[in-house]
Amino acid sequence: MSTLLLSHTACFDHLTPDGHPERPDRLRAVEHALEDEMFASLVREQAPEAELETAALAHPQDYVEAIIAAAPTDGLVRVDADTSMSPGSLEALRRGMGAATRAVDEVVTRNVRNAFCAIRPPGHHAEKVRAMGFCLFNFAAIAAIHARKTHGLERVAVVDFDVHHGNGTQDIFWSEPELFYGSTHQMPLYPGSGARGETGVGNIVNAPLAPGDDGVAFREAMDGVILPALERFSPDLVIISAGFDAHARDPLANLNLVEDDFAWATRRLMEIAERTCDGRVVSVLEGGYDLVGLATSTAAHVRTLMEA
Repeated sequence: MSTLLLSHTACFDHLTPDGHPERPDRLRAVEHALEDEMFASLVREQAPEAELETAALAHPQDYVEAIIAAAPTDGLVRVDADTSMSPGSLEALRRGMGAATRAVDEVVTRNVRNAFCAIRPPGHHAEKVRAMGFCLFNFAAIAAIHARKTHGLERVAVVDFDVHHGNGTQDIFWSEPELFYGSTHQMPLYPGSGARGETGVGNIVNAPLAPGDDGVAFREAMDGVILPALERFSPDLVIISAGFDAHARDPLANLNLVEDDFAWATRRLMEIAERTCDGRVVSVLEGGYDLVGLATSTAAHVRTLMEA
């Protein structure tokens, strides 16, 4: 079975201030990397345009309406200190939600083996009622709740290897025993959450890494903490919050992962998905701010998904 790639040019039109690390060139770098001949067998689809109400799967309706109301008709509007909106932001958000939910639909119904959503802005810092950290809606959380409500899946897991803790996904999942969140991330680092003692109702598993840690420490955290908990949870679907800013080249953090580390983590997650949910995996792009590191890491990740 094939790997599905979902993206849309509207994601280029979410603009940020000059010099901002979360910029359209990130997605251009990813798209260029995935144009290589080795990715010729990818099933490529345009992300559909979800209704904005889809965001209410993970966020209260009044928050969704506030984000809609904040969208400018020209120029940029800051939603918080480092999160902004432009005239193209709402369509980018709709395409992001459309990509994440379509990926779930196609994977759960077995039309494809797995899927990767090449979208922006990222989403894992978006809490129930707060936009932050470049994020406005939480695509991974929306996808997980969509899988349960639309397809009747009982247990859905999100595993996040972005260098920054996904406080938003943790916040949305905190009191939901049927939703699992596992994260490796640098600590201390923005946003300041993600300590081992943050466990929700037993469904939250954090394995923080220290500045300077490399692939050895990352693999130990995954093998020793995250993956055993994921397997015990026995998910019906695995969603990956695929951030690549733990790469050694990234300017926003201090971990020293390389492409092989991301490929290894992808493979290990696929192995658990094979044992627990017939290999059903959906991956959603999160961070990654060095264009070379982002492109090569994404390529390694998607190439591994295609090996299923």
